[in-house]
Amino acid sequence: MKRLLSTLALAGMVGAAAPAVAQDSVTIALVHGISGSPLEVYSKQTHTGFELGLEYATNGTMMVKGRKIEVIKKDTQFKPDVARALLAEAYGDDDALIAVGDTSSGVATALLPVAAEYERILLVEPAVADSLTGPDSNRYVFKTSRNSSMDMQAQALALSPDANLYVATLAQDYAFGRDGIAAFKAALEGTGAHVVAEEYVPQQTTDFTATIERLTNALKDQPGRKVIVIYVAGVDAMTPLAAADLGRYGIELSTGGNILPALASYKKVPGMEGAIYYYYEAPKNEINDWLVAEHQKRFGSPPDFFTAGGMAAALAIVKALETAGEWDTETLIKTMEGMSWETPKGTMTFRPEDHQALQSMYHFKIKVDDNVAWAIPELVREIKPDELNVPLGRNNQE
Repeated sequence: MKRLLSTLALAGMVGAAAPAVAQDSVTIALVHGISGSPLEVYSKQTHTGFELGLEYATNGTMMVKGRKIEVIKKDTQFKPDVARALLAEAYGDDDALIAVGDTSSGVATALLPVAAEYERILLVEPAVADSLTGPDSNRYVFKTSRNSSMDMQAQALALSPDANLYVATLAQDYAFGRDGIAAFKAALEGTGAHVVAEEYVPQQTTDFTATIERLTNALKDQPGRKVIVIYVAGVDAMTPLAAADLGRYGIELSTGGNILPALASYKKVPGMEGAIYYYYEAPKNEINDWLVAEHQKRFGSPPDFFTAGGMAAALAIVKALETAGEWDTETLIKTMEGMSWETPKGTMTFRPEDHQALQSMYHFKIKVDDNVAWAIPELVREIKPDELNVPLGRNNQE
């Protein structure tokens, strides 16, 4: 009802001019936190990648079917209430056809019901939690970002789990961390591996002293291979863990990939293995070649973790707009369900049942090169989508 009233009010203000505007352009809203959190760098990378993706997909015209793509950006400040209001504003006042957001899984969760209320598509990128396509989600939500199950199933594969493996986990105490560890434990089921401790810390934690002591005590006397698996975002847990000299107890560290500045701390753990969503040297395809070359030329650095995700989201939107016979929400939903498209990571596909994008992950081993500012997650192998048994989040029959 709110969406209808907003639409009628807007039509009353602009009168006959409204259809002409609608024919001239299509509005896409980027609804991300770009201030107020260490995660803001993720959002900024996403925006850069999104803009590059639109450029690539439209051959620089920023036009689809003769209509200009207008991008508007709204800063959620990483606050759920602000995010809800801004998404409603984007759909209602700005008449955005599709919105993309958020960076924090907790904030993105708050956006899900707004998409249903306004009956507009929300494309989740780069938030990760499995729950974003879970039972509390809805048919208007699509997700190009990987999810926690992909992260952790790939992480489990990289560890080659068996009955000799003993694991303690460290994660942040919110949707990202909780979903991640639940997914990791599920990935280990049937392998014989043991999870002996789980530690959850507040998001902004920087002092890990007591946590490290508890993890160490849980692992040090175990009889087999001992590993601490780290699943955090926006803080450096690797440095204090590496400084704790856990090797004296035979304890290893393992974690997923991260943005290039964060990978600098991985230099302390040469040879460490894990799984990563994207590293610019891993995928071999035409789109990634273009992204790497253009990003290096324009910004003097290679594209980072979330730059690739932003580009994948833009490529998905343009593919949907090019393919759909009409640009109403229902037609776009039908077009996007089961849709495959090319990205810097290769082919992605929206699973029809819950709209999660299925995609590859990359098993890496850390290599240290003194001439490179960060540790290099050297590719061991690509983990294809069909190797990942990603749980079905939501049945789309609503």
